[in-house]
Amino acid sequence: MNAEAGYRVEALTPSLHDYLRLRQLSGLSPKSEAGARIGLAHSCFAVRVAHGAEIVGMGRVIGDGGCFFQIVDIAVAPAHQGQGVGKAIMAALMDWLHAHAPDRAYVSLIADGPAKHLYARFGFAETAPASVGMARLLRRDEAV
Repeated sequence: MNAEAGYRVEALTPSLHDYLRLRQLSGLSPKSEAGARIGLAHSCFAVRVAHGAEIVGMGRVIGDGGCFFQIVDIAVAPAHQGQGVGKAIMAALMDWLHAHAPDRAYVSLIADGPAKHLYARFGFAETAPASVGMARLLRRDEAV
């Protein structure tokens, strides 16, 4: 990512508006405003990327702060993809993890599509077949 092109990585949590907007623009699943507000406040670390006055990228680290961390919400507005923004986000998140996570902390992420190639550059490897990621979307209206 080229700072001369007007990009700045900022160690700041994106605003609620920018968070919801970037998730939608980049094709990530939608989140409720209430859930996003709570989640953002509980980030271990977050970055946003500004281009001029516009926030065009973001990423967060969440977790228990000791044993387990997860990289989430890597999102770059389509008009800014292919400019190294995602790589700059990952570098900032990994720098923070190296500086703050204890030795032997487990850092995970879910890679969608070709993003796995970016994450591999930062040392992430697929865990299958030894383990497989599993997920479930909770809905308030479903019976338990």
